[in-house]
Amino acid sequence: MQNGASAEKVEAVLGDYRKNPLFSPRERLALELAERMTYTKKRVTDRFFKRAKRHFTDEELVELAAIIALENFRSKFNPVFGVEANGFCALPAVRAASAAAAERFR
Repeated sequence: MQNGASAEKVEAVLGDYRKNPLFSPRERLALELAERMTYTKKRVTDRFFKRAKRHFTDEELVELAAIIALENFRSKFNPVFGVEANGFCALPAVRAASAAAAERFR
């Protein structure tokens, strides 16, 4: 997390990021985009996309969507081959959530 979000922000994502004052409106939109791309019953609607375009350039939206899609790919691909985090995630809350999610695949 040397060049990324603070540990406090990463742990806060596991809670209700929509109401958390740690996140800017732009960050909240990026997190909502991730949710909409990740959860089956959610969609990136035209209305949401118009709202996102007020805060992000086209290039930023492409980059965000690509990163989110890559992480979604990894989350489906890696468990098939037993690829785990190998202790790279040092945050206790994230580690616990990761372990709980991995347990569902066993």
